[in-house]
Amino acid sequence: MKKKSKPSTAKCNEAIYSAYLMSEPNNASCLRLSEIMPEISHDSVNRFLNRERFNGHDLFNENKIELNLDGGVLSVDDSVLDKLYSNPEHAKLIDYYWSGKHHRAVKGINLVTLFYTDVNGICLPVNYRIYDKSLNKTKNDYFREMLTEVINWGLIPKIVTGDAWYSGLMNLKHVRKSGLDFLFGIEKDRLISLEKGSYIKVSDMQEFPENGKIVYLKEYGNVRVFRQLFKEAYRYYIIGVANLDNLDSITYADFKMFHDQHWQIECYHRALKQVCNIEKFQVRKSHAIKTHIYCALRAFCKLEIMKSKQIITNWYQIQRQLFNTIIAAFIKRADISYLTNA
Repeated sequence: MKKKSKPSTAKCNEAIYSAYLMSEPNNASCLRLSEIMPEISHDSVNRFLNRERFNGHDLFNENKIELNLDGGVLSVDDSVLDKLYSNPEHAKLIDYYWSGKHHRAVKGINLVTLFYTDVNGICLPVNYRIYDKSLNKTKNDYFREMLTEVINWGLIPKIVTGDAWYSGLMNLKHVRKSGLDFLFGIEKDRLISLEKGSYIKVSDMQEFPENGKIVYLKEYGNVRVFRQLFKEAYRYYIIGVANLDNLDSITYADFKMFHDQHWQIECYHRALKQVCNIEKFQVRKSHAIKTHIYCALRAFCKLEIMKSKQIITNWYQIQRQLFNTIIAAFIKRADISYLTNA
């Protein structure tokens, strides 16, 4: 929990705003929250968004009590928060980024997350960055910074997973130096060696045993490579281990387990956008945008914790059922009115 220097008298806070994001079915705005809760003014909400300075460490501290910090899967990925109708000149965090959803560069905010799935299946974000081009850093720089931070904070993952974007040599060597195993996608033109002094593209490898094959990845070292068919095209993956003696024991079952757990970060991105209103803000100042995003992350965390405690069955349940009674009452009244006027 983020420590306060003195008791807060603010009427709007993180708990209220996060709950609002979990429940609001349309665009989230300061004005809309003040309409729902008249005791909280529009200005109070706006001041809260601009006043706070949350960061990844705050998120980790909020979540660590819910997690088994030892032996889980730590996944990295990024997602573009669509702001298609915003003017980048009015908010420096909004820019053009490549979107896998739209298959083109779109206006938005790029969110990079470290997402942890513990040995009990609880999955929560533990660190994040909002991409800021003015800092002259890459997403890979952010990844290495965040990985070092969470390890220093006490996280002890078994393995780090990511897609091909994060499988560059600097990242692989950084993970190895951190004493961790990894599973990353790799591009089909990455060079591997099956025999000393001769390199081929990974896509030119003729045989792919079910349990993968140990190869030498150029400029890195030995890894086990796997191949999967996805939408009529092959995708390639590598598993590396901190203790090379363990590489022989890696099987397809291990690969599939880690690959499936990595998919949780894609589900997390979807839930952030669909039920946490992370894209639907109407503020422009950078600090206000950052506070809104942090509260959306906390909203997801609350949903996941409720699911892990079996209070809800899935992340979508609250928003889907929140208005059931109101809608049912409206339908009954509308039906009565229709019959009366008939």
